Amino acid sequence: MARKHVSPRPKPITPETPDPRHRWDRPLQAPGHMQVDFEERVDFRRLHAYRLGRVRQALARSGLGALLLFDQHSIRYVSSTVIGEWARDKLTRWCLLTGNGEPWVWDFGSAARHHRLYAPWIPEKQSLAGMVGLRGAVAPKAGLFKQAAQEIKDILKAEGVGEMPLGIDVVEPPFLFALQELGIQVRDGQQAMLEARMIKSQDELTLLNMAAAMVDGVYHEIYEALKPGVRENEIVALATKRLYGLGADCVEAINSISGERCSPHPHNFTDRVIRPGDQAFFDIIMSFIGYRTCY
Repeated sequence: MARKHVSPRPKPITPETPDPRHRWDRPLQAPGHMQVDFEERVDFRRLHAYRLGRVRQALARSGLGALLLFDQHSIRYVSSTVIGEWARDKLTRWCLLTGNGEPWVWDFGSAARHHRLYAPWIPEKQSLAGMVGLRGAVAPKAGLFKQAAQEIKDILKAEGVGEMPLGIDVVEPPFLFALQELGIQVRDGQQAMLEARMIKSQDELTLLNMAAAMVDGVYHEIYEALKPGVRENEIVALATKRLYGLGADCVEAINSISGERCSPHPHNFTDRVIRPGDQAFFDIIMSFIGYRTCY
């Protein structure tokens, strides 16, 4: 009697198992910025699930009970929330992930409300308004650091990791001191986050390729504009405008360097006028949906 054919059970999609629907022997996609119904492009919910899974695995191996994150890129990686460049250097947003729970996000008041409306993957009660020191603009004696530290300690206890070390990436010193005063063991959390972010998924590679394609186009425009009489800062203005037009969410820096300024490389730009025969050097550092270029 012929044996009944049984299809093999598909392997589960995990952070360490590539999505089987992707042909890894094919070139990486560099699609446009729209979603379409006739091609599979970036799946943002799959992207979020992958990144959160990577962090959970790194956290489980770290000996930490939770991660408290202030770095904007790590917050976005864990929570898929962002409020733009305003928050980059203020350390006034933070995100907590325990080994047993979903992400908690503290954000500037109206942004927290926005997340409740538009980011349903964050539990509504875990998208909270928060503001502490604004890099020294609010003195510790106002009590905001102590209040936030107590809130974090209560969550750690409720989620069963109150006695375990807490990993932190970057932090204002008064916030660190407030946590330690409550008996929380603070450890380095940067390495766990770097381990999580090291291996990119299909969706992350596609976003990186899309970001690179944007810069390719801008470099061609620089090539066409580069001639004697043009100033370094004019090239920066041209590139910045074009990148935002293409959909960049942050143009962090554009190095525009010419002539005698090329060596040693100063990592900036001036109003120097480009002259015939000059060497010229450019570096475009920008972000598309959080995925960055530097070339």
